[in-house]
Amino acid sequence: MAVLLHRLGLSAYRHRKLVLGVWLVVLAALITCAGVFGGKLDDRFAVPGTESQRALDTLGRTLPEASGTGAQIVFTAPAGHHVTEARYTAVIAATEAAAAKAPQVKAVMGPDLSGAVSADRSTAIVQVQYSVQRAEVRPSSLDVIERVADAAEKNGLRTSVGGSVYGSNGVHIGPSEIIGVAVALLVLVVTFGSLLAAGMALLPALLGVAVGLAGLLALTPAVGISSTAVTLALMLGLAVGIDYILFILSRHRQQLARGVDPQESVALANGTAGSAVVFAGSTVIIALAALGVIGIPFLTVMGLGAAGAVLVAVLAAITLLPALAGFAGARLTPKSGSKEARRATDPDGSAGSSALGARWVRTVVAKPLLTLLAAAGILVALALPAADLRLALPDNGSAPVASTERKAYDTVSDKFGPGFNGSLLVLTDTGGRPGAQAGAEAARRLRDLEGIEAVLPPQPTHDPAQTVVQVIPETGPDSARTARLVRDIRAAAPDIRRSTGATVAVTGATAVNIDVSDRLSDSLLPFMAIVVGLSLVLLTMVFRSLVIPFKAAVGFLLSVAASLGTVVALFQWGRLADVLGLPHTGPVVSFLPIILIGVLFGLAMDYEVFLVSGMREEWVRTGAARASVIDGARHSVRVVTAAALIMFTVFAGFFPLDDALIKPIAFALAVGVAIDAFAVRLTLVPAVLALAGRHAWWLPAWLDRVLPDLDVEGTSLHKAPKAEHKEPETVS
Repeated sequence: MAVLLHRLGLSAYRHRKLVLGVWLVVLAALITCAGVFGGKLDDRFAVPGTESQRALDTLGRTLPEASGTGAQIVFTAPAGHHVTEARYTAVIAATEAAAAKAPQVKAVMGPDLSGAVSADRSTAIVQVQYSVQRAEVRPSSLDVIERVADAAEKNGLRTSVGGSVYGSNGVHIGPSEIIGVAVALLVLVVTFGSLLAAGMALLPALLGVAVGLAGLLALTPAVGISSTAVTLALMLGLAVGIDYILFILSRHRQQLARGVDPQESVALANGTAGSAVVFAGSTVIIALAALGVIGIPFLTVMGLGAAGAVLVAVLAAITLLPALAGFAGARLTPKSGSKEARRATDPDGSAGSSALGARWVRTVVAKPLLTLLAAAGILVALALPAADLRLALPDNGSAPVASTERKAYDTVSDKFGPGFNGSLLVLTDTGGRPGAQAGAEAARRLRDLEGIEAVLPPQPTHDPAQTVVQVIPETGPDSARTARLVRDIRAAAPDIRRSTGATVAVTGATAVNIDVSDRLSDSLLPFMAIVVGLSLVLLTMVFRSLVIPFKAAVGFLLSVAASLGTVVALFQWGRLADVLGLPHTGPVVSFLPIILIGVLFGLAMDYEVFLVSGMREEWVRTGAARASVIDGARHSVRVVTAAALIMFTVFAGFFPLDDALIKPIAFALAVGVAIDAFAVRLTLVPAVLALAGRHAWWLPAWLDRVLPDLDVEGTSLHKAPKAEHKEPETVS
């Protein structure tokens, strides 16, 4: 692989205008396709094969208005008045009539039909039902609903609009993300001591992100792509894009400082650091693509979209960066006498021995057992809250406090009870016989179950054998008691069938979300086992060692557990929630742990390869176990630190978003990167290797012969012929 990447880097350098032109043409073509053919983003959560999804699909045919999304217009009378007063009932009736004329609206049900008037008669709800899913509702339709609600306010009623039609805010680039990129640029300037080199690292990363996002958006007409998938691809593409380019560019500049010809230096950097980039990127891609085995379409698309963004980032690092370096030529060489030049040209490492990172590694290695116990103890303490992890999908109760959907959610919860925001639909089917009587009997039997606030009369569908019973739980949609109620209804289904002759299936948005969370919870341990097993195999092949893969896997598990612990403490327990401005605390987003495992696995392998490969090079060269840890880390600790800081700032830049899906993911990834890079890779790794000594690099001879040699460190390049032709150093 190293030889192939060496040739690729050399070719990209020589044909830089062509390479840059190809990237720009591809970007222009994808932007054109996205603009002309691009469709809407699809934020539906569906789990094929589950009871709730099958029943929802059935309702889509027999009662479309029950299977589609819905909006709520919540009316509150002024203090001392009731919504049942004649002047207010007239306003509500006029609002119903106007809402019924909105595009795509299938049905409107006022409080006179549904009985949706609070016990104190201060609040009433008008239900607006669509026959389509949320992703298909046009903004113009919601605009009409919001305008008629505003008109009611002018007649004395306080109104808010909510319901399941509202959800994720989608892709958003704002000041916080721009600040994150600016901080990343600052880190690059400090790392390289050169504005040109910093720009050289940032430009191909941004171009790669643009290509990845444009390609993803161009697929929207053919594939259901969610706004969360696009935002995750943006986060990962930007973070890994800058990091991968940083690793290759730093190696290139070190070689330039040692007097290597720019053309050959680019090729060598591509063959050595580029090999590690391809390996690290491949692990991220494999882990993200493995999300498809869980069998949830939106998660599969999310994983493949993010994997595609990482793939583009890798391609940009190994093709676009060498091409742009060709335009810069020798100007990327560190200034003579600068710290970077001294570090690169100093053979014994004395120039970099006083750096903070080098001093830290020496301190760790000096007392490895104490360091190991202290770091592991801190990580275990951070991980303890993860034992209380509860998973659910966010609803409007997680929306920003000032949003209309949050106001409607809170009002309904206060006046009608939390369960009114997460009602369940129970579909009864007699299999061909008239089902009205069976539906009524099933509703009566459901009233006997615990945890139910109310059971509404059965509603017929277009199929005379079916009815739909609306069940109002006592608790909210993200409550564990509501999930238990769904299980209780399903457990009671056989008895109901024996007494009524009708099958019973629980569905609705709340039941679908519960099934999604259950599927993800059940998949968590098998997915982690796949990822950990993959890390053991890959690292054994790379480092020809048994200790290093085992240590890396344990460190990865500690990083994931500590990250999840901090997420639970903040988002579920509410620790520091007021300080960080969280609008809601409750269960953790269902797919966050799996996303965290997949992404953090690749990033952990990234840092592991770049850090430990330098130590292995020193061990092979000198045979001094403890000294190889210190000297090997000295070459890469500064770059790994810069890479981790860039990752952290990019992910943290998405935390201020008022999106209940993105905010916890951004926090988990930012904290996870910081923990894995600084507490695990730069602390636990050198401590464990110092304790293991010579045994850290041991591998049975028979296993060494069986395993393929990935040559991530580029040792084969020493045997490869040099470039036969060196292009004159003119800057294009």
